[in-house]
Amino acid sequence: MSESKFQEQEEIFSQIMRAGRRTYFFDVRETKAGDYYLTITESKKFTNEDGSFHFKKHKIFLYKEDFTEFSEHLNRATDFILKEKGDEVISERHQKDFVKPSDVENKEKSDTENFTDVNFEDI
Repeated sequence: MSESKFQEQEEIFSQIMRAGRRTYFFDVRETKAGDYYLTITESKKFTNEDGSFHFKKHKIFLYKEDFTEFSEHLNRATDFILKEKGDEVISERHQKDFVKPSDVENKEKSDTENFTDVNFEDI
């Protein structure tokens, strides 16, 4: 097969959303038949030990016939998350002062295990 068969079509319309180390690309492309479809690409930056970096990409191809159902499922899933957890981000990476409940319990146990009774008479 020729290399051109593996090349993607040129973007007709494109939007970029930056979100921390991730970047999302929403690109409208054209099929060989002249119809449009959407690609959603997540690109995430990773830093190597030597300071160099590389990107990992994941791509979804979404065709017109699936737009309505995809949109409905996406909306239901995001509505569920917001209803159950709210829109506040709860993550160690997003909140520097965030402490997992299990870490608090472990610290309390550690503090009590290392505690030594001291009497004033001992001083």
